[in-house]
Amino acid sequence: MKNSTALLMLLVSAIIPSLCAVNSAQTPTQKDPAQEQQLLTLSKDKWQWMADKKVDALDALFHEKAVFVHMGATMTKKQELDTIRSGGIHYKEAKIEKASVRFIESTAIVLNTIRLTAVLGGNEVINPFEVTEVYVQEKGTWKLVALSFTRLLR
Repeated sequence: MKNSTALLMLLVSAIIPSLCAVNSAQTPTQKDPAQEQQLLTLSKDKWQWMADKKVDALDALFHEKAVFVHMGATMTKKQELDTIRSGGIHYKEAKIEKASVRFIESTAIVLNTIRLTAVLGGNEVINPFEVTEVYVQEKGTWKLVALSFTRLLR
């Protein structure tokens, strides 16, 4: 029992400082308003590129390892681009009702409340969603690494 307690104390004393270092490194930081506006504009442009099926612009924006989480499906970059290209999901318009940006070092999280008009299986549908987008800055360029339809609003 004494050895177990000593081992536990040793593990705790080794783990806590590293956890604190991780948490302090992930504390949201404030970027200048121009950088925040750049991300909001990029997010808005992305929705328009999806509506216009501008696959080349989206291909340049999406990180190679990007993940897209739709209500019930998860797609890779290639799957998302193929679906947009083919019209399997056709976004007609994303009206952004509310948006905010949080920065963590070279990562930006964009939280949007949108009213999405889409055509699915020939039917036009309009739904309000909360959408989370994660961008990373690589070589001075923002790349989308994750897009998730976080919640369907009612």
